[in-house]
Amino acid sequence: MSPTAKTDIKPATGKLGILTPGMGAVATTFIAGVEAIRRGLAKPIGSLTQMGTIRLGKRTDGRSPLIHEFVPLAKLDDIVFGGWDLFPDDAFQAASKAGVLSKEHLAPLKDFLSSIKPMTPVFDQEYVKKLTATHQKKGKSKADLAQQVIDDIKRFKKDNNCDRLVMVWCGSTEVYRSAAPVHASLAAFEKGLAESDPEIAPSQIYAYAALKSGVPYANGAPNLTVDTPALMELAKKNGVPIGGKDFKTGQTLMKTILAPGFKARLLGVEGWYSTNILGNRDGEVLDDPESFKSKEVSKLGSLEHIFQPHLYPDLYGKMTHVVRINYYPPRGDNKEGWDNIDIFGWMGYPMQIKIDFLCRDSILAAPIVLDLALFMDLAQRCGMSGIQEWLSFYWKSPQTAPGLYPEHDLFIQLMKLKNTLRHLRGEELITHLGAEYYD
Repeated sequence: MSPTAKTDIKPATGKLGILTPGMGAVATTFIAGVEAIRRGLAKPIGSLTQMGTIRLGKRTDGRSPLIHEFVPLAKLDDIVFGGWDLFPDDAFQAASKAGVLSKEHLAPLKDFLSSIKPMTPVFDQEYVKKLTATHQKKGKSKADLAQQVIDDIKRFKKDNNCDRLVMVWCGSTEVYRSAAPVHASLAAFEKGLAESDPEIAPSQIYAYAALKSGVPYANGAPNLTVDTPALMELAKKNGVPIGGKDFKTGQTLMKTILAPGFKARLLGVEGWYSTNILGNRDGEVLDDPESFKSKEVSKLGSLEHIFQPHLYPDLYGKMTHVVRINYYPPRGDNKEGWDNIDIFGWMGYPMQIKIDFLCRDSILAAPIVLDLALFMDLAQRCGMSGIQEWLSFYWKSPQTAPGLYPEHDLFIQLMKLKNTLRHLRGEELITHLGAEYYD
């Protein structure tokens, strides 16, 4: 495909503030990891923006620069961290309690992490039944709470001398909600804020505040949040990138790697049973059936979209897909995901695949937070607003334009991401046709 004109990208000058509603296991693992990398104590393993390369031109050209040398991303040394949390612990205390990182890794970072203290959060017990905030904002209405978050954003930017900000939700999974009338338009949403409509979730108050402040918003949980006409309208109106939802870390990552392989070889799947045990705050929150429903919907969607049973009824038309999550405190953040996959091949003969993925949830999520923050900031500097579907690679349940099915195949997602970067820099898009080598 022919090269396109280069996109005019504003330079990544000055400091980038990364704001995380939620400063628990995921956020503190991310913050500690970035600081350890900045000090030369660790490598950014798992981060596409830091370790990934991108092929340019023909295979015979030998051009494969690092992504962060190809597009102008914010430098790690220019990042400043902030956030909100239900508990007043600073990032060192929160990381110590989360138990993801060892004392050996946290000790050298203590002074830095101790200096990052959470702002007072917006919280509603109705949306996260299993947690109780030890401090939270009070306000006359949800509009008042949103204004308080807007004020927090302004103050953080000024106090830290930031040039730009991004917001990445690292908080808990809220109870399942479908879009309500209050989400139908920006006018309806702002009226609902003034009237404290119960259908407006805390995550939507953060997202509204971010978008009103011109700050890109990435949704790391399966919450409804920006997946509504109201907030999509605000994102477009203010020229701000949005994306989500739900970081693709453990079991769903494995599904989006394996399922495309089964489909590529036209192997049938009769059933896919998935169960998880985890003991962190996420596990505790998901012990509530309403919060689990949000996660279940997010985790169930990937296989149906990859397998396209309406196109392959003989292979996937009768597949049983079951997802279970069990709170088991001894596991802590080290989640265990079991999968039993009943497949069938030639002449219908049955086979089985078993997977036992002993993963570390926050270790897998931390580089996603970094990549999303840097890519959302890039999108903002490129003038790309609204849904950033090219970042589907990072989500369990990628947000798309209304009426458009999401792409879940990990390898197609990566191709889409890299072709977007090529397009921005005026490079030829890669189709992998390769006929020119044999002409």
